[in-house]
Amino acid sequence: QVQLVESGGGLVQPGGSLRLSCATSGFTFSSYHMSWHRQAPGKERELVGGISSGGTTYYADSVKGRFTISRDNLKNTVYLQMSSLKPEDTAVYYCKAQRGAGYWGKGTLVTVSS
Repeated sequence: QVQLVESGGGLVQPGGSLRLSCATSGFTFSSYHMSWHRQAPGKERELVGGISSGGTTYYADSVKGRFTISRDNLKNTVYLQMSSLKPEDTAVYYCKAQRGAGYWGKGTLVTVSS
């Protein structure tokens, strides 16, 4: 059974940092493209960035230079390191695994507020 479980969300002040994790099981993690997405209240889900099975990363312009995606194929986990957080980064963050069919986690809430 495929499982993706995000963790690490919470309340953080503007300018702060947070690291999200997405622990996976039930599929061959190392051969899957992994990505992070987010959905702010009242808005559509948007791509934050992703990492290929070979480790190549890419990011949305809105987070470039502030967010870093990495993966640990031994732990079957993908990470999203977020820094210089802004109130507009407030959203539910989801991870996705894709190789043909896609699998989604249930998300973790990040709130950036003073």
